[in-house]
Amino acid sequence: MTWFAVFAFAVIAQAVQAPAASPPSPVVRGEFVFETAPFASAHASTLVSTKEGLVAAWFGGTREGAADVGIWTARQVNGTWGAPAEVATGVQPDGTRHPCWNPVLFETAPGTLTLFYKVGPDPRRWWGMVRTSSDLGRTWSDATRLPDGILGPIKNKPVRLPDGTLLSPASTETAEQPSKWRVHFERSTDNGKTWTIVRPAAGAEIDAIQPSILRHEANRLQAVGRTRSQRVFETWSEDAGKTWSAVALTALPNPSAGTDAVTLADGRHLLVYNHTPKGRSPLNIAVSRDGKVWEGALVLENDEGEYSYPAVIQAADGMVHVTYTWKRLRIRHVVIDPKRLQSVPMPDGSWPATATKMPQPDR
Repeated sequence: MTWFAVFAFAVIAQAVQAPAASPPSPVVRGEFVFETAPFASAHASTLVSTKEGLVAAWFGGTREGAADVGIWTARQVNGTWGAPAEVATGVQPDGTRHPCWNPVLFETAPGTLTLFYKVGPDPRRWWGMVRTSSDLGRTWSDATRLPDGILGPIKNKPVRLPDGTLLSPASTETAEQPSKWRVHFERSTDNGKTWTIVRPAAGAEIDAIQPSILRHEANRLQAVGRTRSQRVFETWSEDAGKTWSAVALTALPNPSAGTDAVTLADGRHLLVYNHTPKGRSPLNIAVSRDGKVWEGALVLENDEGEYSYPAVIQAADGMVHVTYTWKRLRIRHVVIDPKRLQSVPMPDGSWPATATKMPQPDR
């Protein structure tokens, strides 16, 4: 054997024995929005991207439903989160105080950041409130109550359609026991000054709330969200949200916990949810090209505890930002590079063992 053959054989043998390089993690950054705060419990975060950075909001207080629960915000500037600030409470003109619920941040008009939230003793009796900011969340206007019957986005962000229409995903919970959960959509053609209600077509009475809206080709839309049926629901529109199909169940599990979803710039749809019929761990990300066949992409959390109520957006630089409740104590923020997301089929609805897991910090 010549020296060249020996050398080539050694190189080939080394290449065979060398382990394949792991693909880069899609998780660019993971952090808490705050480490300490003047409230014991935090839940139901939302976030929006501005030209100066992110703005996040959530409700915080003694516990969910307590009268001292208000809406808190934090701004991320130059990559650093500022201290939480309370920007809304449920104090009424007569001095009584109700808890606040489920904030949603959205830019309803150029330069106008709108904070939607709910006030009331419980989700069956709450009402919609609005504050606006013209300085990227530094200061906020006085609170305004939405018209009777209009609740604003219940948990997840509105979408702006190509013709400028704002479409807000909403739902109601009736006062009877057990309450009935019903999805509806609120449309505005004047940047949120007035709204009209659209409901899905009649069908099986599936208890469903808290939709997120996904955008497909042309005027086709899809909404997905939470149910009591241990599966994620969906409903479709073929006319830009003017009408919707009957609510139906997908193959994805849901433990009656909030979800959120976004259509990415590359056309894929990304869903953040608890992939389990019971409990609020794990917290997962699935992706789909058509909104029908979903593949497992990333496990954000899988320890014991509650990891729930995600919010997800894609910023102008293409990065995906997710916030979620971390054990009801803090709000966690994760930055994901969608170009690195590798999805794995799950034809039977079982989460694939080979899906990527997010590196977890010391706790």
